[in-house]
Amino acid sequence: MDIVNLSTTVSFTTKDGSSIRELLSHRNSSIRHQSLAEATVPPGVKTLAHYHPLSEEIYYILRGQGTMFLAGRSLSVGPGDAIAIPPGQVHWIENSTNSDLVFLCCCAPGYEHHDTVMVDA
Repeated sequence: MDIVNLSTTVSFTTKDGSSIRELLSHRNSSIRHQSLAEATVPPGVKTLAHYHPLSEEIYYILRGQGTMFLAGRSLSVGPGDAIAIPPGQVHWIENSTNSDLVFLCCCAPGYEHHDTVMVDA
């Protein structure tokens, strides 16, 4: 059984500029085909536009408010919102508030830098 507590994880910056704490992935557990991380976007920051050729993602907003940009559309998001991001769809998220935007990010297959392609927005 693998149990990882958020307090024991070390944050790192992903290719899109967000700060994440990977909770479960092939790097630290028996999980092989997905990953789960907590991401934080500070006030006034947006992640860089990108897509994932292989991975589908789910963002689940825990705290804060933001704007999700996905495939040419933008929508306001907040706590309780779950966002489906299919492979190949250009996306980024922006925090224009005064507090952190915090969300869970589930990737299948699991997150890898090489599956992140940066684009101009």
